[in-house]
Amino acid sequence: MHRLVVSYGQPDDPGTFDEYYRDTHAPLAMEIPGVVKFTVGHARSLDPAQQAPYLVVELDFESEEAMGKGLGSPEGQAASADVANFATGGATFAHFDVREVNAGMPYFP
Repeated sequence: MHRLVVSYGQPDDPGTFDEYYRDTHAPLAMEIPGVVKFTVGHARSLDPAQQAPYLVVELDFESEEAMGKGLGSPEGQAASADVANFATGGATFAHFDVREVNAGMPYFP
């Protein structure tokens, strides 16, 4: 499994951000080919001295190659281009191979 994580900073108008994300952006992102799981959540920091992202989004793909193909598709390009329409607090994108950690198993291969 390969995961794309998008962390959105505090928007200028949270209500407008949420409405746009729900009604416009999420439907675009759900059309990206290869997405096998899509999760979102408003984050809260455990440490009051640190600001959490406003919204954290995870898109799972079967592989990094599948993610690349999906993001390079017309649907992926449309979703990427749309971020500028609502993410007034900025957006950070990161991706990684998901590894399950169990007792006695090394964290890194």
